[in-house]
Amino acid sequence: MRAVELFEAGLRQVDVVAELGVSAQTTSRWHRAWQSGGRDALVGAERLGRTPRLSDEQLAGVEAALVAGPKANGFGTDMWTLARVAEVIERMTGVRYTLSQTWLILRQRLGWSRQRPARRAAERDDAAIEAWAKRDWPRIKRGLDDAVPGSVSPTRADSRSCPQ
Repeated sequence: MRAVELFEAGLRQVDVVAELGVSAQTTSRWHRAWQSGGRDALVGAERLGRTPRLSDEQLAGVEAALVAGPKANGFGTDMWTLARVAEVIERMTGVRYTLSQTWLILRQRLGWSRQRPARRAAERDDAAIEAWAKRDWPRIKRGLDDAVPGSVSPTRADSRSCPQ
């Protein structure tokens, strides 16, 4: 529509190319359509590109399955991978996607982003860590008592201060 405004203002095609940053072929096509049918000839431009293989309803079903989690979809662990997502899509819709296409669906159509799981030991005991941080860490951080005389020698165990 901006090109139509520029054509109506009397600008040449080459000026529209420079102003809008589009190709000369596109501008020429727009100009021909504008000359033959006016502004209305460019209003109802069709969607460009290939139509999606998954309908919005199918995509909503896939998203509901993904939100339910990997274990609910028959996988052993609770982590999604692109291969698993592609498998769920194929199982639910019959449409097979490559891993890169699966990522585009997740990112562009569903608005999801990549998440990395936190690296934590399965045996991690948060209560024990918190107790250690309150009980032992202040003592360790404080260090040795300053009243104990030391040595400058790096080979002696009590090397802390310089002798007078």
